[in-house]
Amino acid sequence: QLQLVESGGGLVQPGGSLTLSCAGTGPYFDHYTIGWFRQVPGKKREGVACVAGAGGNKHYFPSARGDVFVYRDNANNTAYLEMNKLEPEDTALYLCAAGIFGECLSGPNGMQLWGRGTLVAVSS
Repeated sequence: QLQLVESGGGLVQPGGSLTLSCAGTGPYFDHYTIGWFRQVPGKKREGVACVAGAGGNKHYFPSARGDVFVYRDNANNTAYLEMNKLEPEDTALYLCAAGIFGECLSGPNGMQLWGRGTLVAVSS
């Protein structure tokens, strides 16, 4: 079965940048849309971005603050989320998930496979 593992989180100063990775192991990675979501304690999980299996179709959620760019390298079974101009409000656990593009557009509930997440902390 496909498994997803996030990495790349950490502490960054306001205004800084991070690129998160979502590494897939197992079959059919390029068949799946990969979505990026974030979770803050006490708040609902919300969407950040979606990228379809071949990498051509992308969606950025309006509620996701800041300058973000989603892309993938299927030869290495990895999807990425580049985040720039980060602010303290972007502090969250960031998770990637596999599913269908149309379901990803609606938010996290329809996604099939989830990683455990990587923590991003934006602070001076």
